Amino acid sequence: MSIETNSNKTKVCPTCGTRLSENAARCLVCGTEFNARPELKVARKAERSVQASRMPVVTLSLPAAVGVLAVVIIIAATIAFFSSRAGIPQEALNPEQTETPTQTPTATLPPTQTLIPTDIPTATLVPPFDYTVGAGEYCGTIAFNFGVSVQSIIIANNLPSNCPISQGQKIKVPYPTPTIPPPPTSTPPVADQTKIACETVPITVQDGDTLSSIAANYAVSAAAIKEWNGLTTDNVFIGSNIFVPLCMRAATPGPTPTATIPPPYPAPNLLLPADGAAFTLANDVVTLQWASVGVLRDAEAYQITMEDVTSDQTRRLTDYVTDTKYIVPTSYRPKDNVAHVLRWWITPVRQSGTDDQGQPVWVASGAVSDKRVFTWVGIAVEGTPNP
Repeated sequence: MSIETNSNKTKVCPTCGTRLSENAARCLVCGTEFNARPELKVARKAERSVQASRMPVVTLSLPAAVGVLAVVIIIAATIAFFSSRAGIPQEALNPEQTETPTQTPTATLPPTQTLIPTDIPTATLVPPFDYTVGAGEYCGTIAFNFGVSVQSIIIANNLPSNCPISQGQKIKVPYPTPTIPPPPTSTPPVADQTKIACETVPITVQDGDTLSSIAANYAVSAAAIKEWNGLTTDNVFIGSNIFVPLCMRAATPGPTPTATIPPPYPAPNLLLPADGAAFTLANDVVTLQWASVGVLRDAEAYQITMEDVTSDQTRRLTDYVTDTKYIVPTSYRPKDNVAHVLRWWITPVRQSGTDDQGQPVWVASGAVSDKRVFTWVGIAVEGTPNP
């Protein structure tokens, strides 16, 4: 066996390294012409000299390029999804049947009855009338006679608190304030409530019955039966029906209860001022104090009695308080520079009624306290002028 030897001579392309036949004038791979090599170089230089300026090249890093690519893919997928969904009918997307809601009927409430407001009467103020003070009259008697308060007379005439008036003086007396009746209510009057609550017995008048006999049998007065049934005479007729009000039975006679009078109080123990204390011009106020005798009941008080034993005309002051102290009025203060001796004591009292002028009447309800004295100088002593 003999080995064939390729006697054909070859050459290698200087540009791409392809092996070609020796007589090849052009490279079959890269197209290089072997005989015109110098001319090719001249042509390349001429091509480079006429080449235009290049456009700016944008370069991106690898993470930025990946991010841009991801955004482009998401946008394309979104467009494709909505495009495909727009072509599908709505029934195919919601295969389940949708229920149509039924409107619930609304209940119509009946109209609310509006009550007509009741006019409440108001009192019409009447201006005061003129009155001439008579002999022996003062604010208390005038107020009592016309049914007004002393304070209203003081306010109407702009008088001091002690209400000084004199005979023949013209003053203004206000009219009594009218009492406004209460507005009407659905509650029946007290008389009707008593009649409804009263237990009654129906009676059919029989032969021989009289109003007196029926009243005696039920211990109810004949007048009460007549008033309850609206009878005008004492005659009752057979077969008529009347009612006997058992709530109007006469009370069972018995001993009359006697009011329990509380025991008398002990004598109050005087505290201040001390017996024989002296007060001068510097003491504008003198306060009397004593110990309590217990809890006072209604219409009970302490009577304060004080008298000036050194005055030419005996001056006495009587007042009533429920407290255990009393401030001596400044009007009782001496008006000269002589030391006046004032004596005072306390008595528990109880109101037993009123007099014809409406003033309370007090009676003693306990023992009288001890009596104490103090001195009081009202005006400073004037100095003797120098000659």
